[in-house]
Amino acid sequence: MSTDDGQDQTAVLALCLVSGLAGASLLKGVLAALLGLLLSMAGFAPTDAMPRFTFDWPMMDAGFALLPLLLGLFAVSEVLNEVITPPDKRSSPPTRFESPRFPGARLRDIAAHWVNMLRSGAIGVGVGLLPCIGANASNLLAYSAARSSSRHPERFSTGIPDGIVASETANNASIGAAMIPLMALGIPGDAVTAILLGGLMIHGIQTGPMLFSANGPLVYALFASMIVANVAMLVLSIAGIRIFIRILAVPKSILLSMVMVTCVIGAFATNNRMFDVYTLVAAGFLGFILIRMKIPFQPLVLGFILTP
Repeated sequence: MSTDDGQDQTAVLALCLVSGLAGASLLKGVLAALLGLLLSMAGFAPTDAMPRFTFDWPMMDAGFALLPLLLGLFAVSEVLNEVITPPDKRSSPPTRFESPRFPGARLRDIAAHWVNMLRSGAIGVGVGLLPCIGANASNLLAYSAARSSSRHPERFSTGIPDGIVASETANNASIGAAMIPLMALGIPGDAVTAILLGGLMIHGIQTGPMLFSANGPLVYALFASMIVANVAMLVLSIAGIRIFIRILAVPKSILLSMVMVTCVIGAFATNNRMFDVYTLVAAGFLGFILIRMKIPFQPLVLGFILTP
């Protein structure tokens, strides 16, 4: 598979995803995707390095970073929406919790979603195999497929297990699949494998078909590290689920303040520049407006990710 083939498949996938993620109004979904495309255009052009939509502001030369945009759209916008909600209409934190006999997903819970898990896992693997897409598109596609096949699509975006299972299964499945084009072809499957590719190149390791014969021990070490990471993540999740759920009991005034502080720190730590914090705040207000206009976020994020 060549890079051009991967780009063509990415474009086709994006067109299919916009129609699936648009929700009730296809027009709003297309407008959101075009807005994401417009935001992705800011900065130096990749072909001739000409500045586009920078408004003579040097900080705009690098364009908008993905993480501050995501944090603003999905986190800050919800904080703003919660702030303006009247106190009598806000959801109150639970006063007591029921501790399960087994602190984790039970077999009957897994069995109830096995079709969703298989479908989402296949989507995650398929999207992970495509160069330069990664988990960001796979979980959106799996979420869209789960909503389209659900008997209660109106309950999505409310935290029902179907959407969570679909997104997280596809997200986890795409991680390992993204390593395949990196190790076999030397083409990163997502942003994380692109960073890994850079680290390998620094050490003089060339990825591609010869990687397995020239650096066999390294390949097996990568396989072993991914297995250990998954086991460690499972153990920590099961051990800490009783503690993690207690976060719901934190008063909204304290929890939202902590969310905002964490978002600002995460946005600044992306590139150590204040412009990303400005992007976070602007994306938060943009997300708040989109919530009020009932325009979905997913096509915007998809257009922003896939436009380059």
